[in-house]
Amino acid sequence: MASFPAFLNEKEIAPARPIGELRTPTSPFDQKYGRENWTVAFAPDGSYFAWSQGHRIVKLVPWSQCLKNFLVHSTRDSVNLTNTRLSRQNSDVGQKNKPFEHTIDCGDIVWSLAFGSSVPEKQSRCVNIEWHRFKFGQDQLLLATGLSNGRIKIWDVYTGKLLLNLMDHTEVVRDLTFAPDGSLILVSASRDKTLRVWDLKDDGNMMKVLRGHPNWVYCCAFSPDSSILCSVGAGKSVFLWDMDKYTMIRKLDGHYNDVVSCEFSPDGALLATASYDTRVYVWDPHIGCILFEFGHLFPPPTPIFAGGDNGRWVRSVSFSHDGAHIASLADDKLLRFWRIDKDRPVEVAPLNKGLCCAFSTDGSVLAAGTQDGNVFFWATPKYVSSLQHICRMAIRRVMTSNQVKKLPVPPKVMEFLSYQMM
Repeated sequence: MASFPAFLNEKEIAPARPIGELRTPTSPFDQKYGRENWTVAFAPDGSYFAWSQGHRIVKLVPWSQCLKNFLVHSTRDSVNLTNTRLSRQNSDVGQKNKPFEHTIDCGDIVWSLAFGSSVPEKQSRCVNIEWHRFKFGQDQLLLATGLSNGRIKIWDVYTGKLLLNLMDHTEVVRDLTFAPDGSLILVSASRDKTLRVWDLKDDGNMMKVLRGHPNWVYCCAFSPDSSILCSVGAGKSVFLWDMDKYTMIRKLDGHYNDVVSCEFSPDGALLATASYDTRVYVWDPHIGCILFEFGHLFPPPTPIFAGGDNGRWVRSVSFSHDGAHIASLADDKLLRFWRIDKDRPVEVAPLNKGLCCAFSTDGSVLAAGTQDGNVFFWATPKYVSSLQHICRMAIRRVMTSNQVKKLPVPPKVMEFLSYQMM
C-alpha cells in the first residue's frame, strides 16, 4: 500500500512550508484520553484563533500577534510557543475590544468550536417576540463550544463570559457552524443522529431538528450564501438541506465508509467531503455529481475493503479562500495541499496524529490540530489564479450550475465557466 500513485515521483511534490506551532502545556498527571484537539477555528474578522487544548480548556489567542511571533522565529523550521504570553499591548490599543490571550474552562471535553458575529439588519426569525434577553451588537464576537455531555455553551470572546447554555442534544456535539450571513443562526451536529438549528438572536431558541442520518453526524457546513447546509456522518452519509424550508434537498451517494468532514468552496459551486474510505470527493452540490477525486491510498481500496480500517482514513478537509486549494490530512501522517485542477498533491508535510484543519480568514495559513492537543501551521501554496478560475469564481458566486447551463453562450464559453467537463 502506498500514499501516492506509482506513476508519481514523490520528489516532485514540494514540501509545505511550516511557519509555527502552538503546544499545549503538559503535566505528568495528564491522561492521554481527553487531550485531543478536535477543532481549530479562526474568527471571521481574523482577530482570533481558537483551539481545544484538551481537558475542558479552550485557548484563544490574537491571530495578528501569533503571526508576529512566527515571523520573529521564522529562521527556525518550527516555532514552539509553549507557555508564551502573547503581548496585550499591540497596534489595537485604541480599539474598544482589543484582542488579548485568554483561556476558557468549558466544564467538559470540547469536541467542536465555531466563531459567530452579528449583522444588525439580520433580525431573528422569531418575529413575534418583541423582547430578548440578549442584544448582540455588530462589534460582538461569539464563540460556540460543543461538549461531550451534549451541551453547547456560547461565550463572549472579548470577556470570556458565558452567555448561553443550550441543552437539547443527548450525545456528544461533534460539530458546530454559524450561518455566514451574520444572522447568528447556529447549527449543531451530534452523535444523537440529529442536527439542531438555533437562533442566538432569539436568546438561543432551538428552531428546528433535522432528522435523517441513520447514525452519528460528524460534521456540518453552510454554503457561502447560507441557503444550503451539508451534513456528513456514519454510514456513508452526505446530506444537503434547504435552510429556508428546513427540508432535505438530496443525498449524495459515492463514499464507501463514514464521511467525517465537509466544506463548501468560497463561491458555493463545489463541495468537498472527506471519508474513512481514503478519498476526498469534490462534488457539484447543485447537480449531485462527483467532479474530482483525491486519493490517499494506492491502489485505492475496492468497495468491499473500503469500509474497514486501512491506515489511510482521511480525517479532515478544508477549502482555501482562493477557491483553488484544498487541504486534507489522513492517518498516513501526511498533510496534503491539492489544487482542484490537478489529480495529485502540490505540497505535502509530515503530521502525526492529525485530526482537523482550517484555513485562516485570509487563506494564507493552514492550521492543523492533533490528538496531543497541539496546533501546527503552514503557509498556503502560492498560486496565481488563472483567468478561467477567476471567471468561474465570479459567476458561480451568483449562479448555480443549472443557471449557468441556461446562459445563451457558445459551448466553449459554457465549458470555460463550468467546473464539470461538458
